[in-house]
Amino acid sequence: MDEIMETPPVQPPIDYAHRVAMYDMDRTITRSGTYSGFLMHVARRRQQWRLVFLPLVALAGIGYSLRLIDRSQLKAINLRLLVGKRFNRAEIAPLAESYADKVIARGLHGAALDQIAADREAGYRLLLATASFHLYVDAIARRLGIDDVLATRLDEPDGADHIHARLAGDNCYGEAKFARIADWLAANEITRDAAHIRAYSDHVSDHPMLHFADEAVATTPSRKLKLLAPKMGWQVVDWRAKK
Repeated sequence: MDEIMETPPVQPPIDYAHRVAMYDMDRTITRSGTYSGFLMHVARRRQQWRLVFLPLVALAGIGYSLRLIDRSQLKAINLRLLVGKRFNRAEIAPLAESYADKVIARGLHGAALDQIAADREAGYRLLLATASFHLYVDAIARRLGIDDVLATRLDEPDGADHIHARLAGDNCYGEAKFARIADWLAANEITRDAAHIRAYSDHVSDHPMLHFADEAVATTPSRKLKLLAPKMGWQVVDWRAKK
């Protein structure tokens, strides 16, 4: 099997009215997924007794692998088990911030940070589009200097002090993520023919986002994306090579 070669950051294109760089987060910018890590971070620091539910978390994972539940249901179930059906916004916010600090300190690909810096320097508007929860993604994005965030929302009634362990709208994944991107472009009056778009992802589920881009980069890709990328003419890079 061909090896993934480390490559320098993508270079700037010709001038456009808008430049947008779209990044997936988990295993694209980060070295591993962040969802389970966040749940464990909160449970250990807030209500350690909830760790007794870990066998049920594993059982939910089996249910997902057997297609008895979908991704949205899995995320809501695990959130209920390890954080609670309903939790105080002010109580969770500091834990989201401390988790973001943890991710930034030792959970990022150095080459991803280099590419983010290069895109920013080239005048790109940085968009983070991820299936992870806004609850903690926003804190990570602030630390990275990301301009805009699209992430999975939780039910947060206006004016309420509590967040509910259920998704508000679709899980920001695959086609649903791309629909959110399309809405974001329209809301910001960015038309396709007036924009140069780059997209970065490690996973084949982001095919719609990658296909939409002028420059698509498969970053340390999953097996399926590694096979698909050369057929689509997408660049393949290994961001694990640089610490």
